[in-house]
Amino acid sequence: MSKHSKKAKGFLKDARYSEWHDATFWAVREKRDGMAHGLPEWERLREKASKIKLHTLSHLDQYLEQFASQAEKNGAIVHWAADAEDFNNIVFGILSEHGVKKIVKSKSMLTEECGMNPFLESKGIEVVETDLGERIIQLLGQAPSHIVMPAVHLTPDQVGELFEAEGISNEPGNHDPTYLTYRARLSLRKEFLTAGAGMTGANFGIAATGDIVVCTNEGNADMSTSCPKLHIAALGLEKVIPDYDSLAVFQRLLCRSATGQPTTTYTSHFRTARPGAAPMHIILVDNGRSEWIANPEHWQTLKCIRCGSCMNTCPVYRRSGGYSYSYFIPGPVGVNLGMLRNAKAHSGNVSACTLCLSCQSVCPVKINLGEQIYQWRQQLPAFGTAPLGKRTLCEGMSMVYDHPLLYKTATGVIKKPFHSLKLDKDE
Repeated sequence: MSKHSKKAKGFLKDARYSEWHDATFWAVREKRDGMAHGLPEWERLREKASKIKLHTLSHLDQYLEQFASQAEKNGAIVHWAADAEDFNNIVFGILSEHGVKKIVKSKSMLTEECGMNPFLESKGIEVVETDLGERIIQLLGQAPSHIVMPAVHLTPDQVGELFEAEGISNEPGNHDPTYLTYRARLSLRKEFLTAGAGMTGANFGIAATGDIVVCTNEGNADMSTSCPKLHIAALGLEKVIPDYDSLAVFQRLLCRSATGQPTTTYTSHFRTARPGAAPMHIILVDNGRSEWIANPEHWQTLKCIRCGSCMNTCPVYRRSGGYSYSYFIPGPVGVNLGMLRNAKAHSGNVSACTLCLSCQSVCPVKINLGEQIYQWRQQLPAFGTAPLGKRTLCEGMSMVYDHPLLYKTATGVIKKPFHSLKLDKDE
């Protein structure tokens, strides 16, 4: 039994919770379908987005240079991080230079990937997540269970009890989501006002203009950049796209695919620091991406725009939860990213796929997610992680199928074709 299977078995012990989890994400998938069916040009948009990503990744060096050049012309300071350690040290260096002891940040899966929060905290810097879901799981000491809805696995009662324990809520027993959101807003307001720096991720980097584009529903990215006097933006190399015409395509696809909304509440564009603030810092992070682009079978994973639609539709993710996966990004795209990161450590996740290819049918940039997982499965013996039972069975079947005489002997049909055999009713 794979590691994922073992964790999923534990998740499924609570039948009511697992059914709720399944229904919750299927409802998001249905909202996505409603939005897709409402746009006659939906499939043309997907095809266009896929081709833009193919073109950009095939010419990434040119677009990265263009983006960095334009950003510097805008007055931003551009940094290049080779890996997670490099990224964390660059962030710490910027914060130290400005004497920052507290940083507020909007949601960023890249900082999760690089382990930035615990690194900065080990250096005595307080890190405050400002996305509501991220703040909740930060207080719980958990990792995100979904890349778009990180705390969706929690019930209002669980959140209410957490807020009471943390002193955020002052009405014991009041677990109404509207009230809890209001109390979280009051709590976060003082964090925005007392932080020395704000950090955002980036949904897109526009090569033609050097702009950073961040899509949120809570406005926390705007607060993180409007209150502190220092703004740091972090993005993986693959987040760069050519121009605003390209952005128009992705913006129409992203939120519809992620949450079934026509658009995010806020689509914020950052080009330079506001008057009186410190220069804006932009950190472009490789952390393995250059190698992944060169992988002929799996480079398409870098087309991902982090909408999470593959998770919402995946029958395995919906019924096993995000914490059943060993990589910090779960679901179909997480299986592939984890294998690219460390195949031996995360190969237990490849069993978490029925090969139904539902993920491919909804992916807004048409990544061949299921096909890649199938390819990873064929490589498990090379990684030394193929289960012994399955490996033995497959080797035996290969022996039989590769030798016609052995096959005919094993099936007992040397003299009689199968269709001529007379079978008893019980057979």
